[in-house]
Amino acid sequence: MKTKKVPMRRCVGCMESKPKRELIRLVADGENGLKIDVTGKANGRGVYLCPDAACFSLARKKRAISRSLEMEIPSQVLDRVFEELKQYERTDS
Repeated sequence: MKTKKVPMRRCVGCMESKPKRELIRLVADGENGLKIDVTGKANGRGVYLCPDAACFSLARKKRAISRSLEMEIPSQVLDRVFEELKQYERTDS
């Protein structure tokens, strides 16, 4: 029997490839600019982030989200999205 291939995606913060289910997808939305895609199936161009505060801050520092989505994202929108991302954050201790 064939084994099913696990889709891999790259985090824009740490640039590590991980299984798609372990990452959080952010989607470029026409009206609001940026939103979190919990289902992983929303229409639009998307980027992936690890559920880790270090990756959040690294992506922000490198301006990786704006660059990957090929659009300018206002700092207020990024602040709002990063506040929402805190609820998805995982702490591995």
